[in-house]
Amino acid sequence: MAKEKGRKLIAQNKKARHDYHILDTYECGLVLMGTEVKSLRQGRASLADGFVQIDGHEAWLHNVHVPEYSQGTWTNHSARRKRKLLLHRAEIDKLESKSQETGHTIVPLALYFKDGRAKVEIALAKGKKEYDKRQTLREKQDRREADRAISAARRRQRA
Repeated sequence: MAKEKGRKLIAQNKKARHDYHILDTYECGLVLMGTEVKSLRQGRASLADGFVQIDGHEAWLHNVHVPEYSQGTWTNHSARRKRKLLLHRAEIDKLESKSQETGHTIVPLALYFKDGRAKVEIALAKGKKEYDKRQTLREKQDRREADRAISAARRRQRA
């Protein structure tokens, strides 16, 4: 069997970048059961309601939905169980102290396989206010309009 290389994306939390200011990102491993890995290899997972909580100097991933493996038996996993994250002690301590501050939280951004191992990208984030979300959308639209104007000008120059 050949070794896997590269990064294969399983699930992404696009809403997190819309709802939060991303301050810092971390890549960490996951402690998974065998049927969870098989289900993830089928590309089925959802990070929509996920969050990270630090309990007793350990990081735990909550509310991430990994559906039960269809060919699993009685050893199948629970779909929304909490999963332990593998981080260095210094990273956990830093995340714990920062997440205690008002308005800060830790959210999962992406779930993927990297060289055959399941990884999750988590972020220390601060919640956006409604006007921040509107401002972000406005900046995105302005950038898109500017790009369109530039490409239209280039097309006219060629013609």
